[in-house]
Amino acid sequence: MLQMMSTNSQVDASLDDDTNTNHHHHHQQQQEEEKEIMEKTEDYNEKAEMSKNRPFQPWWKQITLRSMVASVVIGGIYSVIIMKLNLTTGINPNLNVSAALLAFIFIRTWVKMVRKLGFVSAPFTKQENTMIQTCVVACYGIAMGGGFGSYLLGLNKKTYEQTGVNTEGNPPDSYKEPGIGWMTGYLFLVCFIGLFVLIPLRKILIVDYKLTFPSGMATAVLINGFHSMGDDVAKKQVKSFTKYFSLSFIWGFFQWFYSGQGECGFSQFPTFGLQAQKQTFYFDFSLTYVGTGMICPHIVNISMLLGAILSWGIMYPLIRKEKGDWYPENMPESSMRSLNGYKVFIPIALLLGDGLYNFIKITCITLTSMYAKLRDRRLASSGNPDENKAINHDPKQDEVFLRESFPLWIAPCGYIAMAIISTFAIPTIFPQLKWYYIVVAYIFAPSLAFCNAYGAGLTDINMAYNYGKVGLFIIAALSGKEHGVVAGLAGAGLIKSIIAVSFTLMQDFKTGHLTYASPRAMLISQAIGTVLGCIVAPLSFFLFYKAFDIGNPNGEYKAPYAIIYRNMAVLGVEGFSALPRHCLHLCYGFFVFGAGINIVKDLSPARFGKWMPVPTAMALPFLVGAYVAIDMCIGSVVVFVLDRLKTNKAELLVPAIASGLICGEGLWTLPASILALAKVKPPICMKFLAS
Repeated sequence: MLQMMSTNSQVDASLDDDTNTNHHHHHQQQQEEEKEIMEKTEDYNEKAEMSKNRPFQPWWKQITLRSMVASVVIGGIYSVIIMKLNLTTGINPNLNVSAALLAFIFIRTWVKMVRKLGFVSAPFTKQENTMIQTCVVACYGIAMGGGFGSYLLGLNKKTYEQTGVNTEGNPPDSYKEPGIGWMTGYLFLVCFIGLFVLIPLRKILIVDYKLTFPSGMATAVLINGFHSMGDDVAKKQVKSFTKYFSLSFIWGFFQWFYSGQGECGFSQFPTFGLQAQKQTFYFDFSLTYVGTGMICPHIVNISMLLGAILSWGIMYPLIRKEKGDWYPENMPESSMRSLNGYKVFIPIALLLGDGLYNFIKITCITLTSMYAKLRDRRLASSGNPDENKAINHDPKQDEVFLRESFPLWIAPCGYIAMAIISTFAIPTIFPQLKWYYIVVAYIFAPSLAFCNAYGAGLTDINMAYNYGKVGLFIIAALSGKEHGVVAGLAGAGLIKSIIAVSFTLMQDFKTGHLTYASPRAMLISQAIGTVLGCIVAPLSFFLFYKAFDIGNPNGEYKAPYAIIYRNMAVLGVEGFSALPRHCLHLCYGFFVFGAGINIVKDLSPARFGKWMPVPTAMALPFLVGAYVAIDMCIGSVVVFVLDRLKTNKAELLVPAIASGLICGEGLWTLPASILALAKVKPPICMKFLAS
């Protein structure tokens, strides 16, 4: 991501140099060139480039009909793709750049079609591009963080049965089956309130503190690059996306014919042999995960492979040998008192070790930085000549960003009104979650949201999920054995959603700040995207839930985080009595290991620290399997090869190729789901047997 930023910055710098050179041309020659440009109405990019010199449009003109259509289409597609990733592996790549690129391609195609029909179309500006990206991210963000693969799905009966029926911390009736009505209502209650939390602090975080929000800045640099690069570059990106989108969609369609009942098809291809396949070491030919691996940093993919080797290659075969000693011999491996207990609780320990360390680290960084800012302000007010050592932003960016103010009453009134509604409404959905826990959560949420946004603005690490896990443990423990699991899972979603939505809005404000977009238009786009997400996400979830076997530990749609979150809640209620033999000792070790890796990484020189594995990434294959790590690493290999073959073009083509691979096979999921709902089965089952 940062490499893409630097590359695009160089492109922008070279374009600025060209502009400065053009100023030396004769004035008359420049007028003739401008007239010639105006006459080329077919050349879209030239007109868009000229529009940058016009006065900035008011906020209501930055939100257009075509941008809303694009947002609905792209947001819906990405919601389905993210839902599939949630319910298969739990991996959530950052698709901000991909959303911005797809918006650019969509509107370019729209403009060309309109002009071929003989109509005049307004130039596509980077502000409009930013609006679409903001709306799309808000929409698929609900599918990504709405709990459909974690805390909400962890409430269903199947996950309840897998965790252990009628145990002390998992009592009868401590489950709630998914429903479109209550899920949609819950999402509106817990997500919308996040829009009001940090609005009054946007000037402090973006302009005064000059926080970078690296992902938001990278997206802005790329959007600026899309609208300043030559038409040839844009055409290559569009061509690459279209080519790999088609390839991925056709490949998904082709695979379907061989994926009959049971473990069939290319997804079960024994790439490294049948024995390796039993330990989940194979390439499952999923272009979605290959594309995801192209977007994720190399160290994340390598970390997943290390986790797969450690778990499925070494630990699980050794634990199986202790069957009859560590756990009962006649107990199935899917039981939490059997091998599955180690598969679930060891990654929980890794996640908690990594999360707790980063929680403490980001908190310390936040407090230290805030203290330094306050001290600098005091020195500045006393006339210190070094009052402004920070990197200066373009004053015009600050001017545009601050030109439109929000009414002072909108944030507190909106927050208090939504809090009151939620306090009365959420207990009707979850009677186990008492109203006073909700009130306390809403009292502390604004300060937690500010700390999270500040820390993420410095480090690009969003801690919303960790705040949610802390809330899960606290509420589960306080609610008691009868109601603890349901209350903990519902409360975790409430806390996480407020913090996550407010962070997303602030990150998008950073993108808008750098692309001269209107803050009011961005807030409206975010609100539209949130409404769209609260409607589309439950619908896309039920498309999968009704068509496929969701939560089957031996199937494609394992939904690993559902059982992880459920067991976190059980752990908060029961304590460590829920663990099988020696599992607690392994959990202690992996907890220390997760925190220790981070400590070594932070204390080591940068050239060594960057190669330290990521504990959270290592934890995923423990439950999902090794095949996902292999897919992701192939994505890294593709990026490496592209870097070597097309050094100058790789940074521009990688996002387009990755987006095409993800969107193509992801979109095939829609017709595949419809066929499954219609009881249309694939005609062939391709299996591999030992000779």
